[in-house]
Amino acid sequence: MSKTDSPSRPCPVCAGTQSVPWAQKGGLSLVRCGGCDLVFASPLQAAFGSGEYYEAAGAAFYLSADKLAGDHSPVRYERELKLFRSLCPGGRVLDVGCGTGGFLHQLRQRFPGAYDVLGTDIAGPALDHAEGLGVPVHRGSFLDSELPAESFDAITFWAVLEHLPAPGEFLRQAVRLLKPGGVLVALVPNFDSLAVRLLGVRYRYVLPQHLNYFTARTLARCVAGTPGLEVAGCRWTHFNPVVLWQDWRRDGAEVSDAERAHLLARTTALKQGRANGLLKAAYGAVEWTLGRLHLADNVVVVARRRKQGAAAIQ
Repeated sequence: MSKTDSPSRPCPVCAGTQSVPWAQKGGLSLVRCGGCDLVFASPLQAAFGSGEYYEAAGAAFYLSADKLAGDHSPVRYERELKLFRSLCPGGRVLDVGCGTGGFLHQLRQRFPGAYDVLGTDIAGPALDHAEGLGVPVHRGSFLDSELPAESFDAITFWAVLEHLPAPGEFLRQAVRLLKPGGVLVALVPNFDSLAVRLLGVRYRYVLPQHLNYFTARTLARCVAGTPGLEVAGCRWTHFNPVVLWQDWRRDGAEVSDAERAHLLARTTALKQGRANGLLKAAYGAVEWTLGRLHLADNVVVVARRRKQGAAAIQ
């Protein structure tokens, strides 16, 4: 183990200590929890465990022209916006790990006047970009923030919990900030996806930045284990056949940040194009089918903060 790595850590979902080695990919060591089956990184590589990566080396990726073009395209958050709108038609929204502000910017653009938004992150350069778009931000540690309790109607974690050494602490802070009955939405890569089943560790999203590898069951357990939260349901969404094909051909070779950003820009351009209507329809049918089979690329857990004395969510 490197001197800069942390010691082996307990399971971030059930706190179990009986984990067994699962896989090795470069400098990333993955273990599987003997109690809840979560796969997670242990030990943590220092820059990713502390969040230092996102403030320094990661800035070039998140602020690259290709990444920004993808994140701020009108089609980028179509699925997320549709889901979120059905859960929270208006109110005060906090996006944790907001990055360059893509989701909140699209939310305000699509539904002007419906939402009062705030983004939070530790990556200063990304927040600078968000502020440049007019998105209000809170800088610094989410866990140490002194935002008023019970002040948000909804809190979102879009592809964030997989990056956190202690996701449960973030969920507990979210409970403090949510109004009773408020909505929490958490999306993560699906470790039961078709891509993972076919590729295993060759999948490009098995990478050092991802510290936790959730399935729907382990994510729901993480959320449901947070006092005050009640799971309302799971959804499965997104499918990128280009990633599947490329990673199969590359046989696990490292994919650089620049390559990932460029692919995002390419697939976004395809979604925006007016041509290939039949191809888009076929893609939509495949994505819908994989979602129904719980094999799509991402899984979403929706939860609500319990109201005092409220019955279980229907």
